[in-house]
Amino acid sequence: MDCQKIVKSLNHKDFKRVPNKGSWFQEGAAVYAKEIRHNIFLLFVILKDIEIENIQALIAHFDNFSSIGQKEPEQVMFYLSIKDKEDLHYFEKFLKISDN
Repeated sequence: MDCQKIVKSLNHKDFKRVPNKGSWFQEGAAVYAKEIRHNIFLLFVILKDIEIENIQALIAHFDNFSSIGQKEPEQVMFYLSIKDKEDLHYFEKFLKISDN
């Protein structure tokens, strides 16, 4: 998977990288978040294992932006795990990632 394209797209769509200091996300995961409603956030979590790259997308309710990456959400409303190239193809299409 080309996570660099995804990260570039997230940065252009006003997502902010969140420090991953808690235990809810896997150690070493890159977490990007954007508030879509009051205290409701769209998150993309990029996990890098030795053998695979895995992207997780979720919509979750947190106390505030600073609690993301430090403690568990109040509620998870949507969760998607992308582990295979076909899933990534649809995900990239959804994000409208350009080759630039």
